[in-house]
Amino acid sequence: MTIAPEARATTPAVSVPTQSTYQNRVADYWNAEENPVNLELGKLDDLYHHHYGIGQADRSVLDESDPAVRGERLTAELHRLEHAQAELLAERLGPLTPDDRVFDAGCGRGGGSVVAHLRHGCHTDGVTISQKQADFANAQARKRGIDGKVRYHHRNMLDTGLPTGAYAASWNNESTMYVELDLLFAEHSRLLRRGGRYVVITGCYNDAYGRASREVSLINAHYICDIHPRSEYFRAMARNRLVPVHVEDLTEAAVPYWDLRREADHLVTGIEDTFLSAYRNGSFQYLMIVADRV
Repeated sequence: MTIAPEARATTPAVSVPTQSTYQNRVADYWNAEENPVNLELGKLDDLYHHHYGIGQADRSVLDESDPAVRGERLTAELHRLEHAQAELLAERLGPLTPDDRVFDAGCGRGGGSVVAHLRHGCHTDGVTISQKQADFANAQARKRGIDGKVRYHHRNMLDTGLPTGAYAASWNNESTMYVELDLLFAEHSRLLRRGGRYVVITGCYNDAYGRASREVSLINAHYICDIHPRSEYFRAMARNRLVPVHVEDLTEAAVPYWDLRREADHLVTGIEDTFLSAYRNGSFQYLMIVADRV
């Protein structure tokens, strides 16, 4: 799919992206956020991810006797696990060409969009409710010399103003818990062309456990979010022409990241044990859903 430059340039601006008092609070949170676990990892290679990691961790980094070197090795290993998660998502976006256009909903500081572009060569539009994040991500794209194909917008992922049917793929990477799923999936369905691919990686609470657990409530309070039940993802997708083609439980793959992160004194946020308890008691799951727009 070829995208004419003039079509990109005339996309209408959205001057006030928030739609509610809650969204204003979320925007304020991310405009003020300077968490080392997000910033220090990204400084290693200028890929700033706002999500967690998957895969087996190299715990030998904990054997390092020099505190400074130990901290550096821990930071690098956590970043490797986070990058592995971003690569997994990018791989699932399907066969894309450099002419294709993809949409990163809730892009944060932009690492996921860069990963998708580097893998597929595609055009990428990232959207964040935080002006600070959008400015930072655009500066990073300019620094890499890819700002002609990777762009970030200060907009609301529920109402982006981006062109209908223009996207071959789209995704959310740990950002769905800040919005209503029906509104979100309606916007993805509008943006995607028929047969387009949608991918979401998210934490969700396990309906089989019952209601949201104490740990899930603590995570909600920590991040000012509202974690959805697993079942609601599938119901909301069905209502919005998104048909799952692959579902993968990444919970076990996520545990090593959290086990290692709790050992990183310079990066811990105090929520690490809560995540581990929620994963291990079965009340919380880390899920990837891949769906086609029909």
